[in-house]
Amino acid sequence: MNILGISGFEGAIPFKRAHWPGLDEREYRISQGHDSAAALVADGIVVAAVAEERINRRKHSGDFPKGAIGYCLAEVGLSLDDVDEVVHGFDYGPYRDLYGLDPLSEALYREVYSRDALLALVRRDLPGFPETRVRAVRHHLAHAASAFYTSGWDECLVLVADGMGEAHGVTAYRAHNGRLDPVLEIGAHDSIGVLYSLVTLHLGFDFNADEYKIMGLAPYGDPERFRGFFEDAVELLPDGGVRIPLVRANRTREEREHYTASRRLLSERLVVARAPDEEIGDVHRDVAAALQACLDRVMLHLGRRCAERTGQRRLALAGGVALNCTANGRLLCSGSFDEIYIQPAAGDDGAALGAALYRAAAAGEVRNAPFPVPFLGPGYGSVDIDAALAAFADRVDVVRFGTLAETCARAARLIADGRVVAWYRGHMEFGPRALGHRSILADPGHPGMRDRINAMVKMREAFRPFAPAVSVEEAPRWFEVAPGTELPFMIMTVDVRPEHRAALPAITHVNGSARLQTVSARDNGEFHALLQAVGRTTGREMVLNTSFNVKGQPIVNTPREALETFLGTGIEYLFLENALVSRRAG
Repeated sequence: MNILGISGFEGAIPFKRAHWPGLDEREYRISQGHDSAAALVADGIVVAAVAEERINRRKHSGDFPKGAIGYCLAEVGLSLDDVDEVVHGFDYGPYRDLYGLDPLSEALYREVYSRDALLALVRRDLPGFPETRVRAVRHHLAHAASAFYTSGWDECLVLVADGMGEAHGVTAYRAHNGRLDPVLEIGAHDSIGVLYSLVTLHLGFDFNADEYKIMGLAPYGDPERFRGFFEDAVELLPDGGVRIPLVRANRTREEREHYTASRRLLSERLVVARAPDEEIGDVHRDVAAALQACLDRVMLHLGRRCAERTGQRRLALAGGVALNCTANGRLLCSGSFDEIYIQPAAGDDGAALGAALYRAAAAGEVRNAPFPVPFLGPGYGSVDIDAALAAFADRVDVVRFGTLAETCARAARLIADGRVVAWYRGHMEFGPRALGHRSILADPGHPGMRDRINAMVKMREAFRPFAPAVSVEEAPRWFEVAPGTELPFMIMTVDVRPEHRAALPAITHVNGSARLQTVSARDNGEFHALLQAVGRTTGREMVLNTSFNVKGQPIVNTPREALETFLGTGIEYLFLENALVSRRAG
């Protein structure tokens, strides 16, 4: 079977704009269905996947993923007629009656969440596709499937945590015999993901978008200052659940739509809301630190209690909260689990993957093998690269190399010399992290490199850390990990060994941690070859690795986008496959 999974709700923000005009622009993100994507599973194997934002160039786009679907089909030479099912990673059908309790909710269900609304988009963008072959999977079940069916494990505990699915903020499953049996459900009115996002908004960042910035800001603060507030705000229950009165405080339809009661309580009891352009002070850093400590505490509680209930020593994670690398690192070090796996596209783009995998599993087709580094997005050959270079011929100089080895040797020399290099090769990564195919690279030991890239290249907040990419062979030398540890998805923090922290200032965060990516020759061979070349030049098989984009822009997709971003930033050199691009002098 050929199954297309999709995610996103195109109508969510337009509906909110129509019924609540004049809100702060950030408040429109208090809505459902961002980060739309498409993923194609053919005969049980994931063959292509991409977020719609990478195609339409609108970050966190929730549009119906027409462009992503088009890529997935073209990548494997299929037409829409070859698709057996289109499966959406949300299913609001069981909740229809609840949305009929007031006219506005009824309109939201009808215009955005209903099957009829989905079918209208299918008719518009996939004309002729049979409506009987359009299906839906509950959101948390899709997330859980994305984790279990790519874990390579026969059985495990699966924990899904996000803002909310249709009605839940957390769901835990016992995965066994190819099945996912729920063992714990926590309603969205007690969602730790919602609380984290509300405080993110309160601190002047974007709801449902900037939570990772709070994670990066937290190590600069003192969690003790506001620890009491968050311990009171989140009650840990003996059965493994949590209760969050602050989120439950929203009683009316209007309050639930904007979380106005919760936000008022944050202003009254925590700290006055920060405006986006206001300077970040100690009080904001301390709130971020206490919030992160709260999330760590909740995730440890959920993991431990669910492990006790199921007897499982393996944990698979998905959902937006699973993108919190700090909490993941705490779970890894907790001793509650022998192994932890986080599905790399853990956010709502990954729900498209999970929806397709769930239906493939129901058909008995899924081959549950460990997920390789997800280079599942578009790739471009020499014709496209040459056309892009020709379009900018008056602005760039190009040197071509005959082999990967020559390319890596030249890139390693530039990195060792303190240059900032963009590295563009092969198929794009699926998920939020650049893992060596759409990356900006630099020397992690170069003084001032982090500030330089934040200011001149990424154009983002100075407190934001950068991740190290290191060969799997050398990871234990530099980081507090056991030999053979593989963390290929840049989705977990570990400690930099104390004796090396001063020598690695560009990737060592203020608390001595780093968001580690290990790189193996087995499933990321070209990037591994580059790291080996860097090792021969610098003495360490490691680079600073950050995504090839600037603030507010999705990761680059096409060679032309790569050139435009290169020329619009302080990036000094660009490698398009085996072509070295530099700015033309004068």
